[in-house]
Amino acid sequence: MTTLLPGNIVYAGPITCTETHAYNSLGHYILEKYKSYGTQTVMIDAVTGQEYTAKYMHDSVVRMAHVLQHLGIKAGDVVGLSSENNVRFAITMYAAFAINATVAPLNITYSEREVHHAINLSKPKVIFASKLTVNVIEKVAKNNSFVKSIVVLDPCSSNDKILNFDELMKSKKIASKDYFDTAPANKKDDVALIICSSGTTGLPKGVQLTQYNILFTLDSNLEPTSIPMGEITLLTVIPWFHAFGCITLITTTVLGTTLVYLPKFEENLFLGAIQKYRVLMAFMVPPLMVFLAKHPLVDKYDLSSLMVLLCGAAPLSKDTQDLITERIGVPIIRQGYGLSESTLSLLVQNDEACKPGSVGSIKLGIYGKVIDTETGRALGPNQRGELCFKGDCIMKGYIGDTKSTQSMIIDGWLHTGDIGYFDDDFEFFIVDRIKELIKYKGFQVPPAEIEALLLTNKKINDAAVIGKPDEESGELPWHLLLNNQMLS
Repeated sequence: MTTLLPGNIVYAGPITCTETHAYNSLGHYILEKYKSYGTQTVMIDAVTGQEYTAKYMHDSVVRMAHVLQHLGIKAGDVVGLSSENNVRFAITMYAAFAINATVAPLNITYSEREVHHAINLSKPKVIFASKLTVNVIEKVAKNNSFVKSIVVLDPCSSNDKILNFDELMKSKKIASKDYFDTAPANKKDDVALIICSSGTTGLPKGVQLTQYNILFTLDSNLEPTSIPMGEITLLTVIPWFHAFGCITLITTTVLGTTLVYLPKFEENLFLGAIQKYRVLMAFMVPPLMVFLAKHPLVDKYDLSSLMVLLCGAAPLSKDTQDLITERIGVPIIRQGYGLSESTLSLLVQNDEACKPGSVGSIKLGIYGKVIDTETGRALGPNQRGELCFKGDCIMKGYIGDTKSTQSMIIDGWLHTGDIGYFDDDFEFFIVDRIKELIKYKGFQVPPAEIEALLLTNKKINDAAVIGKPDEESGELPWHLLLNNQMLS
């Protein structure tokens, strides 16, 4: 039961589930979960229709772990991943976890400049890339000697310098066993993921999430709920290089959920997947919710199997939620709130905490408070201030950026930059942002980055970027130039 501790600190109590404690590392846990699910179908590619069993995933992860070792990757090294949602993304990530290496997912929409910045934060020894991104990765890697190998996930490259996923997996030159001995990790210190998160100034920062951050979050997600996660089919189109996508991918893996995935949003594929696979639950962002609420195509598909929609990344309007309920009849629509820096969700709606406009109540094992932005004093119910959180889900820090880490985490408290409050029932509400970030379709767009890009044009003397509210996208960036021209 959620209570208000001395100092106006909101706390729901400790996590009671400790399943992950029995395993020596995150990789060990994932391999053992796959082993336990046997021939159960755990992933489905909604584009090709290809289905993958837990045994296939286990055996593939084991093989790729041996391949990574053959490539010289060891505990503590970084493996880059630049790909749209693909079963090989999951295999590679879990194989890296198995050898206690760190995974650095890269946004597939990054320009060469952004890729250069991102890999210079994480310094991967090897980068796995899909055919969509391999050319950009290759160009950038040439100028960064710490990248020793590039592996293309698709059979598309004729470049002898680029390795091929299939050929490595089948190579008789690489010794392998049908099991992998996972070494014990220093779970509280060993970094599992480096996720790029937009700051308020300039280019993205590298958020370091430890194995313990993720295991703690998994334990909190394993707490009993009214949703039988291990018995359902779930659809996602959320990119796995995004914190929301990546953490939910890992969560559904250990829960034994049948995960239907799409590499990108396409209207007919999305609706067709729900109909074909009788999807019960879907991970959503507000633009997808607006699509379900208003697009005429929706009426051409049978979406009656949908029982649960979990929405995050940006606020969802009550009007959109009501339209979906009326149109499709989805009985459970839940919002959550979290950051890359907090290993995703801090607050989530449930059966008891789902008031219109709220983002739910605080999760088990996490402390929350609202502070006065001027004095830092912790405020009581119904008083607006900055949301701050503390717990074992809070990141280790920004890689190579002690100053930003220290300004974000003060005395163990993560300062979110979001303005909100909690009511008398301890439900939280977000009302504003201290940060300047523009929320475009769930992605954080720092105005400073766009401004810097505009100023590379010699004809522009100065520029400012603001967010313009947009129902479908959340916000759209508008460029204000010194010569009074406005570009949308």
